[in-house]
Amino acid sequence: MDIKELRKQTPDVLQKMLAESLARLQELRFQLASHQVKQVREIRALRRDIARIRATQGHQRSA
Repeated sequence: MDIKELRKQTPDVLQKMLAESLARLQELRFQLASHQVKQVREIRALRRDIARIRATQGHQRSA
């Protein structure tokens, strides 16, 4: 996910993306605990995407 793409999104879309990403992260963490995850990097990438979404939301609120 690119920051430029996120800046173009509306706050409602960003909130929906954040909720989906958090749900996916929780799912991956459960899979990691039960040793079912093959792509551990996906967790790191997802955490970074969540941080980008939250940063974009903060910038939109302050603007």
